[in-house]
Amino acid sequence: MSLSYAILSVLVSAPSSGYDLAKRFNPSVEGSVGFFWSASFQQIYRELSRLEEKELLQAESVQQENRPDKRVYTVTRSGKQQLSQWIAESEEMAPIKDELLVKLYAGNLVSSQIIVAKLEAHRQQHQQRLMIYQQIKTQEFTNPQKLSNSLKFQYITLLRGIHYETGWLAWCDEILLLLQ
Repeated sequence: MSLSYAILSVLVSAPSSGYDLAKRFNPSVEGSVGFFWSASFQQIYRELSRLEEKELLQAESVQQENRPDKRVYTVTRSGKQQLSQWIAESEEMAPIKDELLVKLYAGNLVSSQIIVAKLEAHRQQHQQRLMIYQQIKTQEFTNPQKLSNSLKFQYITLLRGIHYETGWLAWCDEILLLLQ
């Protein structure tokens, strides 16, 4: 997937300035696309220019007091069509590319205490991420059956994150028992 589709996906739900868009790619911002796709400010601004050149986005200058003007980007009709076509295309199953798994594969080269400490540190990070996801679910999605269509799809991605973290933690607990 290219960054262009991630940007279009975010902007189709809410027009944004480049700065505000970049914040939505930050995984520390609750409810952001940054939980499952990352990009730097430079990458985002470069891609915004390309998308505008292709007329998939349009930008409007907005004056601000005591600050430079900002450009607010909106997805054009052509951009929505392109995004819709991309959504309808088939995709490959995402490959697993996980440094921890490579280290575990050859983990017999170090003491089990090193591996256990590493797993416990990762476990804590995954537990924290799960708590964030559950907090978002509790605060933003109290009644999933009554959500608007666009919010249902955001909820679906949140559920994927919850299931991922829950599965990771169950796997980690199982292998910690095996190693101890």
